[in-house]
Amino acid sequence: MGVQSTTLEAAPAVRRVLVTGPSGAGRTTAIRALEDLGYEAIDNLPLSLVPRLMEGGASPRPMALGIDVRNRDFSTNALIETIDTWGADRTQPLEVLYIDCAVETLVNRFSETRRRHPMAPAETPRDGIDKEIDLLAPIRVRADMLIDTTEMSPHDLRAQIAQWFAVSETRSLAVSIHSFSYKRGLPRGIDMVLDTRFLSNPYWEESLRGLDGTSAAVQNYVASDEKFTGFFDRVLDLTRTLLPAYVDEGKSYFAIAFGCTGGQHRSVTMTELLAKALAEDGWQVSIRHRELERRSAAQA
Repeated sequence: MGVQSTTLEAAPAVRRVLVTGPSGAGRTTAIRALEDLGYEAIDNLPLSLVPRLMEGGASPRPMALGIDVRNRDFSTNALIETIDTWGADRTQPLEVLYIDCAVETLVNRFSETRRRHPMAPAETPRDGIDKEIDLLAPIRVRADMLIDTTEMSPHDLRAQIAQWFAVSETRSLAVSIHSFSYKRGLPRGIDMVLDTRFLSNPYWEESLRGLDGTSAAVQNYVASDEKFTGFFDRVLDLTRTLLPAYVDEGKSYFAIAFGCTGGQHRSVTMTELLAKALAEDGWQVSIRHRELERRSAAQA
C-alpha cells in the first residue's frame, strides 16, 4: 500500500528524546538507530550532569539521551525529576521513549547470550529482570512512547525508530495500526483498542478459513455484515477527529489496535481498511499484524 506523509502544523524543529527501558529490551539498538538518523546520541550520562546539558542552550541537532539502571547515580526519583525539569522547558521539549519487552523474552535473551544481568550479577537473570522492572515501573507509566520489542528483531526496531523519529523540517503524526488476537492478550504501547468480535467471522466459512483479512474475499465478507458500515464509519470519523487534536498537542505518534478471536480475519480487515482510508487522507500510516507476523516467523 502506498503511504504518504502530510505536512501538518509546525512544531518545535529540534527534538529531545530520553531513551530507557529494561536491559536486553533493545535500548542500545534504539540509541544507535537515532544516532544514524542524525541525533546527537549521549548514552548513560550521569544524572547529576544532565542539568549542565540542559543549561548548554538549544542545539541545532536533535538529541537522544540514553539512561538505564547502570548509570552510576541512577535512582527512579532522580530520573523522574529530570523528566519533569526538562519537560517543563518548552524551548527544548522532551519525549520519553521506553523500550519494553516481555519478561520471558528477556530471560531467553540473557540465556542465549550468557550475559549476567547488571542488577543481579551473582543471581539468576530472572532475579535481575524482576528487580529492574520494578525499579523502572514509575518511569514506564511516564513514557510518551512505548515500543514493545518482544516479537521484534533489531531490524524491526530500527525501522520503527526511523518511522517515528526521522528528522524533518516539519513534524508529522505517525499513525500505527495493529491487529491482534485476544487469546494472546492486548498488545503493548497502544493508545486506543477496539473489539471487532461482534462482526461476522469468516472462520466459519470453509473457503475463507485459510485466508486472512489482507485478502479481498475476506474483506468483502466482513464488510457485508450489516453492522460493519456503521462501525467503520464511526471509527474513521473518531480517528479523523482525534489525529489533528493530537497534532495540536505536539504528539508525534498514535497507535490503534483492533482485536478479534484469532487475529486473522476481522481485526486484520479493519486494520487494512482504516489504514488505507487514513493514508488517502494524507496521514503517515504503518501497519502491524501481530498474529500474521507470528505465524510467518514460525513457518520460516
